[in-house]
Amino acid sequence: MYRKITLGAAITLAIMFSTVTFITTWIYSAKSFNSTLFNIRERETMYAKIKEVDDLVRQQYYNTIDEDFLGESLVRGYVAGIEDPYASYLTAEQYAETQSDFAGRMVDIGVVCSQSPDGYIHIDQVYEDSPAALSELQAGDLIVKVDDLNVSTENYLEATDALRGEPGTTVTLLVRRDNVDKSHTVTRRRVEVPTVSGRMIGDAGYIRITEFNDATPDQFQNTLDELLNSGAKSLVFDVRNNPGGTIDSVGKILDVLLPEGPIVSATYRNSTEPQVLLTSDANEIDLPMAVLINGKSASDAELFAQALKDYNKAKAVGTTTYGKGSMQEVHKLSDGSALVFTVALYNPPTSPNFEGIGVKPDYEVRMSAELEKQLENLDENSDPQLKKALEVVAGLVKDLAPVEESDRPSGTQAPTEESSTEAPLEEEPEPSEEDSSDDLEEEDLTEEETQEDSSEESDDETPSDDDESESAA
Repeated sequence: MYRKITLGAAITLAIMFSTVTFITTWIYSAKSFNSTLFNIRERETMYAKIKEVDDLVRQQYYNTIDEDFLGESLVRGYVAGIEDPYASYLTAEQYAETQSDFAGRMVDIGVVCSQSPDGYIHIDQVYEDSPAALSELQAGDLIVKVDDLNVSTENYLEATDALRGEPGTTVTLLVRRDNVDKSHTVTRRRVEVPTVSGRMIGDAGYIRITEFNDATPDQFQNTLDELLNSGAKSLVFDVRNNPGGTIDSVGKILDVLLPEGPIVSATYRNSTEPQVLLTSDANEIDLPMAVLINGKSASDAELFAQALKDYNKAKAVGTTTYGKGSMQEVHKLSDGSALVFTVALYNPPTSPNFEGIGVKPDYEVRMSAELEKQLENLDENSDPQLKKALEVVAGLVKDLAPVEESDRPSGTQAPTEESSTEAPLEEEPEPSEEDSSDDLEEEDLTEEETQEDSSEESDDETPSDDDESESAA
């Protein structure tokens, strides 16, 4: 039943509603205006102080001021002042190098280097089909001279920088192998950095991902296809010591593995709800999986592991990860330099953000500091974490395997749709004292296993951590 109101009452209600709306909007606007006004006053005070310092120094400073260095130092000081642990200022050269890193390509000879105890350039790895490989350089070689520069502890960084250059240019290296020096002239070119490698270990496919850049998804897909074609019945992913990379690259890889649903969302400044950044389609890899993690697995590597856990696609093995759940953007400035700073916190599909917390393993397996240093040289026989991961996926494969007729006890039949799958209860004989003791021990073990399982399940529920712009994590 409808009730009529007078025109005057309707007008009064409309005025009251408009007044409340106006007052609410005015209060919010006033707060926003006051905050903006405060920020403007703070900035004016800061600029005035910088001008005061600049005027004083220019009037009385005895030495000559390097204007370029002073300008860059001011920017670096500003970045340090915002107290963002992941913020940085990049020169034009550093920005160009960062872009190459994101792309997964660089212009050099195609080696991974470290400093030897004598200060020389030690070749740790030679990329396949790289200029260094074509020049027959090998892991373990020492580069003792780059063009006319004798490599030493004092000029090591300068020497490694000299390995880079424009495509098509050459660099002459004096390489020491088995105490014999030999000269090599190597032509620089663009080299795709390998970030994914894989192999079969029994019937399990093992895939190691060292970082996530623009080249990683294609490398991952090629490696995955090779392992599946080789008959892999399970997959073990290794993101230990992986520092992360770009959100887009890890998203493309997770899209291959996960069912339909969100992959990652981000919570931006002043936002009330997370914004979904990437989603997965319905295609997925339906195999038992495990993922290896440690304290140096950070950012996108943590998202990779937690996303697999959120969808119950994989068990995590190793130790708790670094705990970096924030997203940075790279903003190019007008002079070619760039700023990197945090713009959001990002969230796994269903778990909370893991900033400062990390991703917890389902199976914690610790390694000694000495073993961790040798991680690159360990295999399934010497790596306790990898060994455990292989055990986990082997158990999952066994659980999924159908029971063969030959495996059934004689006199039993496979259950049909019409028959019950539950075995009938039988009367058990009275246990002897010895049997009772054994049973108690088995019950104690069962209780301990149940507590361990509960602990593992609890770990799953606990959070484990343009302008030209690009997002990085």
